[in-house]
Amino acid sequence: MIIAEKIIFSIIAFYLFIIMFFKMIKKSDTVYIVVLLMQAIGIALNFIEIISKSTFNMFLKILIYLISIIIPFIIITMEMKGQNIAERLKLLLVKIALKFNNTKFAKKVLLELISKYPKSYNAHKLLAEVYEKEGGMRKAIDEYVVAVDLNKKDYDSYYKISFLLNELDKKEDAKVMLQNLLSKKPEYLKATMLLGDICCDLEQYKEALNVYSNGLKYSPNNYDILYSMGIAYTMLNDFQNAKICYEEAAIINSLLYKAYYNIAQINLFSNDLDEAEQYFTRSLEDNELEADAYYNLGKIYMLRGDYDNAVKFVNLAIQLDNNYIKVATNETMFIPILSKFNIPIIDEEDIEKKEKSLTPKEQKAKEHLEKTYNVVDMLNMAKTRVARKEKQKEEQDKDIGEREK
Repeated sequence: MIIAEKIIFSIIAFYLFIIMFFKMIKKSDTVYIVVLLMQAIGIALNFIEIISKSTFNMFLKILIYLISIIIPFIIITMEMKGQNIAERLKLLLVKIALKFNNTKFAKKVLLELISKYPKSYNAHKLLAEVYEKEGGMRKAIDEYVVAVDLNKKDYDSYYKISFLLNELDKKEDAKVMLQNLLSKKPEYLKATMLLGDICCDLEQYKEALNVYSNGLKYSPNNYDILYSMGIAYTMLNDFQNAKICYEEAAIINSLLYKAYYNIAQINLFSNDLDEAEQYFTRSLEDNELEADAYYNLGKIYMLRGDYDNAVKFVNLAIQLDNNYIKVATNETMFIPILSKFNIPIIDEEDIEKKEKSLTPKEQKAKEHLEKTYNVVDMLNMAKTRVARKEKQKEEQDKDIGEREK
C-alpha cells in the first residue's frame, strides 16, 4: 500500500514537474526555476525514502507533498484562471525590497518585469512610487499615466498625477486633471482639497468656493473644507461669511487655532475688541501663532488705553519672535509707549527669520487680514483728522461770531 502511494506520488509529482518546466520554457521566466528546484527536492526525498525502505516523520512527509504537488498544483490552477504567478512573485519581491528601502533593487526588478509584461498595471504603479521616492517626478507621472490607462478606475494614480503636476508648478494642467477626476468621483476628498488649493494659488477664489461647496455635500462635517472656505471668503473680502466658516470649522475641531486667530483678526478691524481678545487668547495655544497673538493683544489694550498691558503683551511678542522689534517700533499707535519696550540691540542681519508651517493660502489670508486692518486703521485715523479739523473750524467760526457781537 505504501509502495503504491509512493509510485502514485512520483507520477503526479513528475507530471507537474514537466508542466512547470514547459511553462518556464514558454514564458522564458527564471522565476519558475525556484518552483522546479523545490519540486526536484521533493521528488528526490521521495526517491530516497523508497530506496532506503525507511519511513520519514510526518513533518517531512507534509513538506514533500507541499513542495512537490500542492504548491505546483496551486500555481497551475491560478494560471489557468488567468493569473500570472511569475509577475506576482516578482511584485512580492519588490514590496519586500521597498520595506527595507532598497529602491535600487526594486527598480531593477520592476524594469525587468515591465520589459517582459508591459501591461502589468501593478508593476507600472509600483515603479511610479519608486520614481516618486527618488524625486523623479516626471518619470513618476509617466508611470502613473500608464497605470491609469491600464486601470481606468485607479483614482489614486489619477490624483497622484495631479499632485505631481502641481509640485512641478503646472497648476493649470493639474487643475484640469482634478476636474476630470472629480467628475468621475466627486466624493474624493483629497482631490477636492487640492483643486481648491490650486484655485486659491491662482487667485480664483470664487471657483475655489464652488469646489469646496461641492466637497461639503459629500463631507458636511469636514473642518478642513469649512476652514478653506473661510480663507476663500477672506480673500474675497466677504468677512461675514468667512467668520461663519471659521467658527463652524472651530466647533468641529476645537484645536483649529488658526481659525480662532483669523476670527480674532476680523473682530479686531471690526472694532469688536472683546471678542477679538477672546479669540486671540484662544489662539495662544498654537506655538506658531503665540507671538502674533500677543502682539495683537498689545494692540487691543493700546486701543483701550491700557498702556501697561499693551507694553506687557508686545514685550512677550518680541521675546518670542524678534521680528516684532522692527514691527512694533514702526507701529504708529505704539509711539506713546515705545520707550517701555524691552528691545535688545540686534543687528538687522541677525534678526531671526522664523519659518512657519502655514500653507500658501493660509499665509495669503493672514497677510490679507493684516492689510485690511491697516487700511481700516488708516481710514479711521483719516476720519479722526477730518472730524478734528471740522471741530476746530466750528470753534474758530464760533469765536469769530462772538467777537463780531
